[in-house]
Amino acid sequence: MARDGVQPAYDPAGHDGALRSALQEVRAGRWMSMRILLEQTDSWSQWTRRTQVLAASAAGTDVVRAWLAEEPRSVTAAVMHARVSVERALRAHREEHRRTHELWLQAWHACDAVTRSAPHDPVPWVCLLALARLDEGQRWDEHRVPPPEPMLPVGPWGLLAEADRRDPDNREAHHRMLQFLYPRGGSERLARAAGFAQWAAGSAPPGSALHVLPLYVRVERYRRSGVREAALDLHWVAEDATREARQAFDSWFAQCPPGERSLPDLNHLAHALWGALRFREADQVFDALGPYWTPLPWACRAPGGGGSARRAAEVFLQARARSRSAARGGGRRHR
Repeated sequence: MARDGVQPAYDPAGHDGALRSALQEVRAGRWMSMRILLEQTDSWSQWTRRTQVLAASAAGTDVVRAWLAEEPRSVTAAVMHARVSVERALRAHREEHRRTHELWLQAWHACDAVTRSAPHDPVPWVCLLALARLDEGQRWDEHRVPPPEPMLPVGPWGLLAEADRRDPDNREAHHRMLQFLYPRGGSERLARAAGFAQWAAGSAPPGSALHVLPLYVRVERYRRSGVREAALDLHWVAEDATREARQAFDSWFAQCPPGERSLPDLNHLAHALWGALRFREADQVFDALGPYWTPLPWACRAPGGGGSARRAAEVFLQARARSRSAARGGGRRHR
């Protein structure tokens, strides 16, 4: 358990010690630990998360290219090559780099190839979903598929269905769909993203990370609102906000094995419970986080909108201390 006041640590590996060791090797330019780790990964949810975190670290290096050169027939290396290609294309898009379109097409071809060499793997389809956001005009047919429900927007539903067929309720696939929806227009599109999150959470089984999706949309709505009076803001204590936080705690946190909880989901849940004044539940989530944190969603509550990680960390520490004080001091749940 982290002590109150101790600066939290951001570590993409979180509680996954084996992943942390592999990341250290990747940063040193070595790929063998990555290969061994992925060979030992025995669930699609863990596979999806580990390949994503490894790719984010490897994207600035040639380590995956070196691995593929040594083992050109390795399907795992090909999956990581697709992952890295997607990460580079997305970064180029964010930076408005002149090579964005070229990198996008390279990544698409890498992913398309892996859908055939690894036909049971959800990751290639998750990667294609990630690339869909680069098609801002929705010019590609695969990004204009009719939705499964009338109130949902047109989008890359076929790609989501392919990922879902291989790993039902895949967490990253649904987050990639949210990212596809976010930038397209103003409040109407954000409402459609909220509808998607509610639809996904409403059909998810107990223990699924999809129950946390509505909390991400609420943070995005707050971020776009421009409201920064966090102590007085009623956005987080509204009836629907409180209901979403409670449902995420009951349907996900209380029923998900600790080893399968992601740091971003834990942070969003702790943030939502603290904002909803449900301090006893928030205290339990902070305990599950231990010494780790993620800058989002705390940055959106920091003074000035959270331009620095230091200010975001201060909000995190204040929320943790307040939740622990209320929960362990024997006081009421609500302040």
